[in-house]
Amino acid sequence: MIKSGRALFAKLMALAVAFSAMSVQAAEKLYVYNWTEYVPSSLLEKFTKETGIEVIYSTFESNEEMYSKLKLTDGASYDLVFPSSYYVGKMAKEGMLAEIDKSQLTQFENVSKALMGKPFDPENKFSLPYVYGLTGIGVNSAEIDPNQLTSWADLWKPEFKGKVLLMNDAREVFHIAHLLNGTSPNSEDEAEIKAAYERLTQLVPNVLVFNSDSPEMPYLQGEVAVGMQWTGSAHRAKSENPDLKFIFPKEGAVIWMDNYAIPKNAKNKAAAHKFIDFLLRPESAKEVIETMGFSMPNENVKALLSEEMVNDPLIFPPLDEIEKGILQSDVGEAVDIYEKYWNLLRTNNNR
Repeated sequence: MIKSGRALFAKLMALAVAFSAMSVQAAEKLYVYNWTEYVPSSLLEKFTKETGIEVIYSTFESNEEMYSKLKLTDGASYDLVFPSSYYVGKMAKEGMLAEIDKSQLTQFENVSKALMGKPFDPENKFSLPYVYGLTGIGVNSAEIDPNQLTSWADLWKPEFKGKVLLMNDAREVFHIAHLLNGTSPNSEDEAEIKAAYERLTQLVPNVLVFNSDSPEMPYLQGEVAVGMQWTGSAHRAKSENPDLKFIFPKEGAVIWMDNYAIPKNAKNKAAAHKFIDFLLRPESAKEVIETMGFSMPNENVKALLSEEMVNDPLIFPPLDEIEKGILQSDVGEAVDIYEKYWNLLRTNNNR
């Protein structure tokens, strides 16, 4: 009787421990801070179902917004963030990022080597590429003849007054002015940055909206007819309205790459690594491409896609366009100069 009582007690204790472990697992949370429409909700649900980790997903509209929030919270509020290339370098220099432990990534071999080892993180200590693409010119061909758009300079045409969309991103917008001025998009020279600003002030009368949240929506809603556009957003937009076209400007499109990064003071680095590994699977990359239209730097995803998608230049941009593009890099303290003139430009736009 005593033995059976002890056995029953042991079983109850084991069940209690198991239930407690399950409760802890169910309560485990991963705080992700990312761009809008960057991870399909279906993948978040699959990850939670597979791991028991709940993803708390918050979004930002610009690198500056993301950086300021991390500074304000000392990076402790989020476990995984997705900064653009030039902000990876900045945040790493400022000691804001933890090193990524690649030994925890069983899918690491899927990362495209062509997009690793870039100057902003030469050894990929602090980041891995998540998605990449190009920013070119979007146009509603039902309103504007695409044949008259070959250059970034075309956005300045007076007939486009009140019809232009620009990204809500200082570096992307100044990038196109630098290209037209013949200066480096990564210039740290205030005179060159000011000259880019002065060119952009001439564009302000044409600008209706700054949008990096869902930049395809103003086109789809008929608010704007021409302006900046991401390849991924353009892909999504054309599926709803075939009149919306994408143009690679002759000066070169803006090439960008957004990356996985773990804040130094993240509270759940283990879950962050699990989520990175989950998204590195070819099957996950396929879902991102088919749902979001972004290019995924995944070596094994093309085999899972339709021939139409593999040959779509908005999904996998032509090599010559990629080579023509200039990847933005950290401009050090000159970021404050860009912000100064960016704020002046936005103020002029609101007058």
